[in-house]
Amino acid sequence: MDNNVTRYNVQLYIYDLSRGMARSLSPIMLGKQLDGIWHTAIVAYGEEFFYGGEGISSCPPGGTMLGPPDTVVELGETEVTEEIFMEYLSSLGESTYRGDRYRLFEHNCNTFTNEVAQFMTGNSIPSHITDLPSEVLSTPFGQILRPILDSIHIAPPGGNVINRGRNA
Repeated sequence: MDNNVTRYNVQLYIYDLSRGMARSLSPIMLGKQLDGIWHTAIVAYGEEFFYGGEGISSCPPGGTMLGPPDTVVELGETEVTEEIFMEYLSSLGESTYRGDRYRLFEHNCNTFTNEVAQFMTGNSIPSHITDLPSEVLSTPFGQILRPILDSIHIAPPGGNVINRGRNA
């Protein structure tokens, strides 16, 4: 291993969009316990990166209207330079993660952070986060709410869109 290679820390910021209400209401509404409605972001190179209805965005860590994260998970280190990472994000923003491709259940902030985490560190984000949509949709109430929830595009205010990619 080359000791001269620079390594960068990669973190997962986890936010509960329900602010604790999912824990209280999910047993009544869904018939099963959910600990939160998760929004996630990748933090690397001193910036927080996330995906929503506007596309891929960035801000200072904890800099959206969501405030500081509820949990921080250390995903590991990467040798990917910031320049290569930004090129990678730009490419994703022009194709797979354009704002108009956002889908609350199938293609969201958590699918984005999982893909980026694997690219950066080889590690996935926790499965309780990636499994949340199927947990909700496996309930009768989740199926009833799906048409309404499918129209929701979450984009936490406070970020700067990296690449709108709507013309691709």
